Amino acid sequence: MAKQKATTEEPLEKQLWRTADKLRKNIDAAEYKHVALGLIFLKYISDAFEDLYQKLEAGEGDYAGADPEDRDEYKAENVFFVPPGARWNKLLSQAKQPNIGTLVDEAMDAIENENPSLKGVLPKVYARQNLDPTSLGELIDLVGNIALGTAKARSADVLGHVFEYFLGEFALAEGKKGGQFYTPRSVVELLVEMLEPYQGRVFDPCCGSGGMFVQSEKFVLEHSGKINDISIYGQESNQTTWRLAKMNLAIRGIDSSQVKWNNEGSFLNDAHKDLKADFIIANPPFNVSDWGGELLRKDGRWQYGTPPTGNANFGWLQHFIYHLAPNGQAGVVLAKGALTSKSGGEGDIRRELVENGLIDCIVNLPAKLFLNTQIPAALWFMSRNRTNGKFRDRSKEILFIDARNLGYLINRRTKELSADDIKQIADTYHNWRNLNGNYQDIPGFCVAAPISKVAELDYVLTPGRYVGLPDEEDGFDFSERFAALKAELEAQIQEEDQLNEVIAANLLKVKFNE
Repeated sequence: MAKQKATTEEPLEKQLWRTADKLRKNIDAAEYKHVALGLIFLKYISDAFEDLYQKLEAGEGDYAGADPEDRDEYKAENVFFVPPGARWNKLLSQAKQPNIGTLVDEAMDAIENENPSLKGVLPKVYARQNLDPTSLGELIDLVGNIALGTAKARSADVLGHVFEYFLGEFALAEGKKGGQFYTPRSVVELLVEMLEPYQGRVFDPCCGSGGMFVQSEKFVLEHSGKINDISIYGQESNQTTWRLAKMNLAIRGIDSSQVKWNNEGSFLNDAHKDLKADFIIANPPFNVSDWGGELLRKDGRWQYGTPPTGNANFGWLQHFIYHLAPNGQAGVVLAKGALTSKSGGEGDIRRELVENGLIDCIVNLPAKLFLNTQIPAALWFMSRNRTNGKFRDRSKEILFIDARNLGYLINRRTKELSADDIKQIADTYHNWRNLNGNYQDIPGFCVAAPISKVAELDYVLTPGRYVGLPDEEDGFDFSERFAALKAELEAQIQEEDQLNEVIAANLLKVKFNE
C-alpha cells in the first residue's frame, strides 16, 4: 500500500520532530536530545528577552527612561538577560558558518554567566566532532521557525509544548534509558487529575525532567486557579536529568530554585529534610536494590517498619509519608509486586500502613505504559488524614480500581491512557472520596472494600482480589474472542513479512551496487 503523504493538518510539534530527527544522522537520541532541547530553550529565553527589550526601548508608560541593556530591568520582570553575542538573531545569522557549534557553546556559557540560576544547567555540546555543522545550522533554522505565525504572547506556550513533546519522543527513541528521565504523560496526568493539587507545596523527591510539576501547573491553570498558589520542591540524583528539569521548568516560568541535585539521592542526602508537603507526586525507580538501605537501619523515616536492604519500594513509601503535611496527600507509582510482597518484612510494613489508615486508593495500571520496564505497576494514593472534613470519612475502607483493560497501543511495545480513561478513573476516585460524590461499585472495575476485608486477605492490596469479574463476562464468547485474537496475530505476521521483504530487497540492492 502506498505511504500517505503528511497533511498540512499534522500538528506542528510532530512536523518539527520528524525534521529534527532526520538531522541527527549518526548521533544517538540520548546525546541528541541535549542538542535539540538546548536550542529550544535558547529560543525561548531569547524570545522572552526580545519582547521585554522592545518595550524598554520604546520607553512608554512604566518603561519610560528605561535602558534596554540594563540587566536589572530584566531581573525585575523575572526574564533571563541574554548578552548581545548570545541572542537568537545573532546565532541565526551565523547558522551556516562552519564554527556555528563553537558559537552556540559560547552563547550558552555567556547566558549562564549572566544568570546565576542557570549556572551548570545549559548544554555545551554543539562543537563536538560528531555534530555536523551543516545539520546544526539547519536545526537552528528549524527551531527559529517554531513561533512564526504565532502571537508573541503565545510564543512561550508553543515552545513549552514543543519542549514537552520532544522530551516524550526522545524517551521513546531511547527506550529503556528514556524511562529514567521521563514518566509517560498520561500517567502523570492521571496522578495529577486524581490528586487535584490546587494550592500548596508540591513535592517530587525523584523528579526526573520535572513532568509532575509541569502537569500540576497545567492543572491549576486549566481550572482557573492561580499558578502562584502552588510552590514546587524536588530532588534528582542524576545531574543530566536535573538539567533537563531546570530547563523544562524555566521555559514555563516556574520557579525551580527548590529543585535540588546531589549525587547521593533522597535517601542518603535528603535535600528537603524539614519539608512537609501538601501533595507528593512521584514515580520512583522500581525495585531498586542498591539504595543504601544498610546505612539507614535506624533512620527516623521508618515509622512503620524497616524496609529490606534489597528493595527500596517500602523505603520510598515511608519517605513520602514522612514528608506529608498533617492533611497531605500522595499519589505515587510503584511496581505491582509491592501490593503482595512479604519478603524482608514488607508484608508487615504494608499491614501497618493499612491499619494506620494511610492507604486511600490503589489503581492497577495496564501493562506497557512505561518505557524503561515491563514490570507491572500500580498507583498508590495515600493520605495523612482521611477524616479531615474536606472529603468524606474514608478511614474504614480502601478504594480499589482495576484499570488493566484500559489504554491503547501507540506502537507494538507501548500503551497510553486516553483522556476518557483518565477521566473514568479520576471520576471514580472523586465520586468515592468527595462529600457529595455519587459512587457505586462496578464489578470487575472498582470496589470500596472495608479494612476488615483487607485484613481477611492478609493485607494483600491487588485490586483484582477485590473487584471480582465484570457482569458481562458471564456471557463471554470464547470462540468469538479467539477468532479476534487470531485475526490480530495474522495481521501482525503479514506486516512483519512485508517488512522483511523490504529489508531483503534493500540488501539485494546494496549487494548489486557493490
